[in-house]
Amino acid sequence: MKRSLLVAYLALASSIAGAASNQPQVGRSPWGPDDEIGRLNLMTPQSRADVLGRLDGRRVYDLSVEYFIGMPGWHAAGDPRYQFWMTHTPSGTLVDDPLGVGRAQNEHVSYTGAAISMYTHTGTHIDALNHYGLDGRIWNGFEARKHLGDRGWRKTGAETVPPIIARGVLIDVASVRGVDALPPGYRIRKADLVEALTHQGVSLRVGDVVLIRTGRMKQYTNADAYMKEPPGVSLDAAKFLVEEGGAMVVGADNLSFETFPPEAEGNYVPVHTYLLAQQGTPIMELVQLEELARDRVYEFAFIGASLKLRGADAAPMRPLAIPLHR
Repeated sequence: MKRSLLVAYLALASSIAGAASNQPQVGRSPWGPDDEIGRLNLMTPQSRADVLGRLDGRRVYDLSVEYFIGMPGWHAAGDPRYQFWMTHTPSGTLVDDPLGVGRAQNEHVSYTGAAISMYTHTGTHIDALNHYGLDGRIWNGFEARKHLGDRGWRKTGAETVPPIIARGVLIDVASVRGVDALPPGYRIRKADLVEALTHQGVSLRVGDVVLIRTGRMKQYTNADAYMKEPPGVSLDAAKFLVEEGGAMVVGADNLSFETFPPEAEGNYVPVHTYLLAQQGTPIMELVQLEELARDRVYEFAFIGASLKLRGADAAPMRPLAIPLHR
């Protein structure tokens, strides 16, 4: 058999095997081969104007968490913990005189400075579409061997995520189940989401930012308890949010969004790969939802922007929720 024919045969056999095993493939964007933001394309000038035109500015909810040494993080996977250290203090400046201005000025002008270091998926953040892929490819078929360099991804990096202004919806699964927090490892199904939406009297619309409350945020100051066996979203719930609900962005108050062990054989994060790689749907994690739940604010304007970290797989953000006039 000639080499070219052999290569073609092997490629065809591989394709047939993949189809027969029904292995998931990365999604191709309906917005074109150069698209890097996926379902964020659902946001338009008109959709933003519609939301901003309904603001009830009497209350603003901060959906971000506080950063502190010892906070929850993925250090169990080898990722760096959040660190904070002083680089300048009023007393130290008197001794070191780092700017060469002299003791008299350092006694008069107090100088304080600090630095931080952390993993990109620390605190309230948004996952970029390059965070998880399948078989070396990410959303829209971009490939690690072509588009990933030593300085990050050339495609779908966190710097491509635009400021997000959209209708936000809280789905308070913990409350509808009659608990302050869902039990460890609880897998949120489509039925949980449908029941909660019905109970709240809210329906999903195309282009929503949908945030799910598990109640895990009550453990936030205890990092070990917060990270242990988190409740999270199942694959059928994720498909409901995107394919039936039309969600543009999804998020939750935990640090994993999905729960474990995984439902899909051969994939330890099937919800992440479905959302990011197959559907082009960004994921937000560690979203502070306790105040919204307390006040039963289920529909709001979501306003948030992430840091423009070039080539990164995630970026911190400080989103706000502002209730809407009906």
